[in-house]
Amino acid sequence: MAAQPGYDPKYIRGSEIRSSGRAVKPRDAATLIIVRSDGAEPRILMGQRAAGHTFMPNKFVFPGGKVDAGDHRLQPPYDLHPAVMARLSRGSSESRARALAMAAIRETFEETGLVLGEPDTPTLKTRSPHWRSFLQFDVNPRLDRLHLVARAITPPYRSRRYDARFFMADADLIQGDVHEAPQGSGELLRLHWVSLADTHALPLPSITRMVLGEVERRLERGHKPEDPGPFIYFRNGKSVIDQI
Repeated sequence: MAAQPGYDPKYIRGSEIRSSGRAVKPRDAATLIIVRSDGAEPRILMGQRAAGHTFMPNKFVFPGGKVDAGDHRLQPPYDLHPAVMARLSRGSSESRARALAMAAIRETFEETGLVLGEPDTPTLKTRSPHWRSFLQFDVNPRLDRLHLVARAITPPYRSRRYDARFFMADADLIQGDVHEAPQGSGELLRLHWVSLADTHALPLPSITRMVLGEVERRLERGHKPEDPGPFIYFRNGKSVIDQI
């Protein structure tokens, strides 16, 4: 499918592709865009990757990371909205779709210290060390409050590749205090809430800039769980923008 109106291909082509080597299989990953609406304009939580990172050093990104085995095992009491589940599980299983959403919440907690969900009795039990840290706050994840915004697969011939799904949620899901500069694991530096206008001045990965455009459109016009979003991948060395 050709590039759709509103999506600029210049954000996803160029120096991201190497000319030789065997393509690495992408790993499932998930990202969470938290929107804070308690001020004059919406703000997004972002942090900067350290200079020593192999993947996207020094770039500002949303919290997120790879899917873990524990993300597949837990059965949350609040499942994905049926429309989000349907979009997320195209060509995949519902179990995999649910694990992606779980990873978005867990990785956000690990990188920012923010617990997104709702106090619930009984709290989920697990042997996963990653989820035990989250569940010690007696909060269960709320997958039903996540919106699927976009999907992007890292270009071929990169040393690390990810098949990333971008979710969006309101900051009112955060349990406890919402700090201006959350303290997480240290993997993301300079964590802070930034307005959409101010994101343009940040050093952003091309895909992050593109997804921010989609977030801005959704916030301006309103959105529903069934609304499609961009799916960016590469075919025969060329970028393709489809829908998810």
